[in-house]
Amino acid sequence: MSYVSPLLTAFVNAVKKSASSLDRDFCELEQLQNSIKGNKNFVFNSYSRIEKNLKIELAKIRADLPIFTPSDKVSGSSYFAVSPIDGIANFAHGNPNFAVCAALVENDVIICSVVYNPSRDETFFAEKGKGAYKEGYRNHERLRVSATKELNGALISSSVDSENIVNSTKILTSISAKTGDLRVSGSIGQDLAYLAGGKLDAFICLNSHISSMAAGMLLVKEAGGSVRAIEQKDIRVEDIKQIFASQNLVASNFNLNQKVFEIFK
Repeated sequence: MSYVSPLLTAFVNAVKKSASSLDRDFCELEQLQNSIKGNKNFVFNSYSRIEKNLKIELAKIRADLPIFTPSDKVSGSSYFAVSPIDGIANFAHGNPNFAVCAALVENDVIICSVVYNPSRDETFFAEKGKGAYKEGYRNHERLRVSATKELNGALISSSVDSENIVNSTKILTSISAKTGDLRVSGSIGQDLAYLAGGKLDAFICLNSHISSMAAGMLLVKEAGGSVRAIEQKDIRVEDIKQIFASQNLVASNFNLNQKVFEIFK
């Protein structure tokens, strides 16, 4: 049975409490699909409520730390990085591929993280040096990356850089050609959590905010995976500032951590 520290327990509880209304909101969205204006207002209000709740609950854990969301410019070395609804376009369309992502960063080191999908009742969490887990009713499931060794047959997911569609299309085409199987789920945090649990073999993240990446990055590292820059510079969880310089990440199981770069050749 896994041991969960008081800090991580409080962190998980804070995230889940903050998002307690999200599953209900998601179910109600189905009734709003034919009302564009109503849908947009509903999604905005839901997002704002989760963001507000996160700031209240996380302040109870560390009131001295700032909380950064996707719309914020990150500064300093200690903070919370949160994405209230990672995959908000999916959420708005009644697609269950979304998650609430949160990470605690101290002195540029990711200490603990949570990725929570209320629509699927899935909670993934990790603490530095103590492994990554999926929450269970009695026992928590230890997360481990897959053992896939070859690109051919590997299941790879990617985000899409809306500011550079040409580059995104080139990368997506290369993934499809070299692996034969490609996914674009629309939620960075969820994809990284699934990679940590062996449901994906690699994930390519293009031009994304740290608030969407940090939580899943720790999950992958603690599950035995690799997280690096597309430029092939190592990104260690202890040196999170390197992420800002890149904003383009390649995460994979350990066996593919070199082969996955063939996609960019």
